[in-house]
Amino acid sequence: MNYRQLGNTELRVSEVSFGTWAIGGSWGRSSDEEALKGLQRAIEEGVNFFDTADVYGAGHAEELLAKATRGQEDRIHVATKFCRAGDIHDPGTYSEKEVRRYCEDSLKRLQRERIDLYQIHCPPLAVLKDGSVFEVLDKLQQEGKIRHYGVSVETVEEGQFCLGVPGLKALQVIFNLFRQKPAVELFPAAKEAGVGILARLPLASGLLTGKFTESTTFEADDHRSFNANGEQFNVGETFAGLPFPRGVELAGELAWIAEGRFTMAQAAMRWILEDANVTCVIPGFKNVRQVEDNLRAADARAFSAEELERLRSFYRDSVASHIRGPY
Repeated sequence: MNYRQLGNTELRVSEVSFGTWAIGGSWGRSSDEEALKGLQRAIEEGVNFFDTADVYGAGHAEELLAKATRGQEDRIHVATKFCRAGDIHDPGTYSEKEVRRYCEDSLKRLQRERIDLYQIHCPPLAVLKDGSVFEVLDKLQQEGKIRHYGVSVETVEEGQFCLGVPGLKALQVIFNLFRQKPAVELFPAAKEAGVGILARLPLASGLLTGKFTESTTFEADDHRSFNANGEQFNVGETFAGLPFPRGVELAGELAWIAEGRFTMAQAAMRWILEDANVTCVIPGFKNVRQVEDNLRAADARAFSAEELERLRSFYRDSVASHIRGPY
């Protein structure tokens, strides 16, 4: 396993780490037993960083992480997120009282005394500009409740604004072959500011596995069914904001990236790791097989300069105009 520095913090995290949205819920059926086996396998392979949130299965993902990492709190780093259990547009959600409650509840579920990275979970830009929530996070940090803090953002504009917050140490960003915009200006600026980048949804909700067809369907409790057009939250969180049929078509045009790189999914994540400004990629998983498949991305063959340019052109000419939602 290779490790990268999280911004200018003391943390070095595995370049392939894992998100836990899928094992918490909203990705169809999952098994706690299989999830725990997957977490254990990841740890055995050197993964030392996991991202979760208080709303993933109403805290269930945090509880699974507690079981998997018990006794390894100093070695296995956990990031979690807050605010979406309340009304994200209500200033009260970000009050000291509420943020403390969210934090304490997560600490109890995680069975930890300190959260390594505490992130605001895709708040509106107005909340970020108000700034009072960062003062609360500063207090929690001073008290030892959290080690570092960051923001999970939806747009480049939000990310750029956050880079001006003195205590900020990480940005979590949707970044994949269908969402290349952040790499142009945001990532270099984050590097300059000493802020780490967590690349979420690296496979565009599975589109970049190349396994879907236009007739593929998803379970009712899977966000790829109930949020396909942004019905519940930002459409960018589902299929990178692409209409599903168009996404399937575009994924087919990318099938060539798998040549000499195991699978299309592993190649897609290898592409993300080519960006030195990215701290880690955080794919999801439900079982051991998916963990093992995702980990192989780090061993996939690097892309040539010509291939990288081909992929930039593909995004610019064929993808960008089809993306919906704030970006």
